[in-house]
Amino acid sequence: MKKSKIYTKTGDEGKTSLVSGNRTFKSDLRIDLYGELDELNSRIGYSYALLPEGMTEIKNFIHVIQSALFDLGSNMACEFENREKFNLPQLTEDLITQIEKEIDGMDKDLEPLKNFILPGGTAASASIHLARTGSRNVERKLVHYEHVTKEVLPPLSIIFLNRLSDYFFVLARYVNKKMNGPEILWKPRSLS
Repeated sequence: MKKSKIYTKTGDEGKTSLVSGNRTFKSDLRIDLYGELDELNSRIGYSYALLPEGMTEIKNFIHVIQSALFDLGSNMACEFENREKFNLPQLTEDLITQIEKEIDGMDKDLEPLKNFILPGGTAASASIHLARTGSRNVERKLVHYEHVTKEVLPPLSIIFLNRLSDYFFVLARYVNKKMNGPEILWKPRSLS
């Protein structure tokens, strides 16, 4: 099999192709949104790389999440009216339930929070907080996209991103605990 070239030169004038074959400017809100999904996926990959070898179940589930982000990205790279035609993979209720079970399972091992915590601790935990805030960022952009374009979003997309940020918050705390990292509570400074 002949290997294809990485560079196609088709985007050299600031446009890119959607799944449908239609071309749009790279500055389009749709392109920005699925670019943010790609960036979030990269942040998650970095967090994965920082996790210790013994966290196999967590690592396996992170791959499930990364694949689901690609599924969502493929849907956002296609106009609503063309999604069914291309039989794109969809987010499922089962995935949402699985994320919630993962959250509940890790949360059982954690002390209840009475204060906000400062993002940080171990390098792995700090990177997971970046994935958490990245999830929130993509969620905001997705809501903005729907509001501005009036395009129907892929089913469960907002719910998925909302649960994802919750998952990463709990995962950051859980990883910190398992790696004996400090959990630093937020202490409001006096305004006087």
